[in-house]
Amino acid sequence: MREQILEMGKRAREASQAMATAGSDIKRQALEAMASALELQRDAIEAENRKDVEEAERKGLAKPKIDRLIIGPKVLDEMIEGLKEVSRLPDPVGEITRMWTRPNGLQVGKMRIPLGVIGIVYESRPNVTVDSAALCIKAGNAVILRGGSEAFHSNNCLAAILKESLRQVGLPEDGVQFVGTVDRQAVLDLLGLEEYIDVMIPRGGEELIRFVVENARMPVLKHYKGVCHIYVDSGADIEMARGICLNAKTQRPATCNAMETLLVHREIAGSFLPRVAEDFRQSGVELRGCEATRAFVPCVAATEEDWHAEYLDLVLAVRIVADMDEAVRHIARYGSQHTEAIVTENFQRAHLFVRQVQSSLVLVNASTRFNDGFQLGLGAEIGISTSKLHAFGPMGLEELTTTKFIAFGNGQLRG
Repeated sequence: MREQILEMGKRAREASQAMATAGSDIKRQALEAMASALELQRDAIEAENRKDVEEAERKGLAKPKIDRLIIGPKVLDEMIEGLKEVSRLPDPVGEITRMWTRPNGLQVGKMRIPLGVIGIVYESRPNVTVDSAALCIKAGNAVILRGGSEAFHSNNCLAAILKESLRQVGLPEDGVQFVGTVDRQAVLDLLGLEEYIDVMIPRGGEELIRFVVENARMPVLKHYKGVCHIYVDSGADIEMARGICLNAKTQRPATCNAMETLLVHREIAGSFLPRVAEDFRQSGVELRGCEATRAFVPCVAATEEDWHAEYLDLVLAVRIVADMDEAVRHIARYGSQHTEAIVTENFQRAHLFVRQVQSSLVLVNASTRFNDGFQLGLGAEIGISTSKLHAFGPMGLEELTTTKFIAFGNGQLRG
């Protein structure tokens, strides 16, 4: 197995040279060819997907996990449209991001270039195969994909279609490779290929991400979890705050950008908490509150573990704070640098909150659910990074590139 993985790395490195220099038109053609191929291969994709779903049912996987595996007509439509959307995005490769002139006349600049070879280890959703490959290709990279065993047949089928589409337009099919085994040793072998893989991106639960970080020999772009906060300031618009908080918790509670802790200024707690608690009750949310919170609404007593928790469920920790400074201190102590928001009518406090809170997205008067590449105007994303080196926040096309220095002279010599 190790030799097979090593060979994949070598082929990916070779393919990355052609991917890096591919023009915008050929990359667009490749993505459009992939979209067309998925449309034509619907029956084959659904047949392979049924194998995964039937196996998951035999193993007794939980219904939510099985639901994430299913490639129905709507999911396949979204994959196809996603490829088309990425094909229409501006090509970041070759962009000159800065230019300046030195006193000796030397013109110095920075040019955007691909990262090279990207490894992606992921779980569950087969659409990650298509989404990740599309973004890597558009950014001029080669990619090695290793999906979870529960979606093996689906991922293998999708990757084969993507590879063939690359070949049809004249790009190296090794620009997209899929690790065709469920043996976990293959992941360890992949994580040791620092000579051939430039960066590793894990997508899945905290256990998987920590396994990748602990074993990878190359840089890893990741986030462990999303302990996201909303702070409702004194004098906040109560109706606005209710809508924002309900959306952040209940719109999709199992996502990493869902609110997990609500912080409320003590001056507004009496008028705000009972009303928002009723909103949450009607939506099936269990509240776990501090002692001060429980004086306003009946709920479970919060423990120290609740402030650290990423529930990914209809459970919410609630704490009353003396002021914004205490809210910021709470976020600094318990947060995961993922997403935080303030609801306030005070312009100065809003800007101070934005400056003081060091998370990948800090919002004012908006739901934490907006920490998403598409929602922020990136077109698409490959994940969210809380690693401050290289990428911080949603990783779109630009985050799958880096920059090199370039310089133009007319005979300058260093004295």
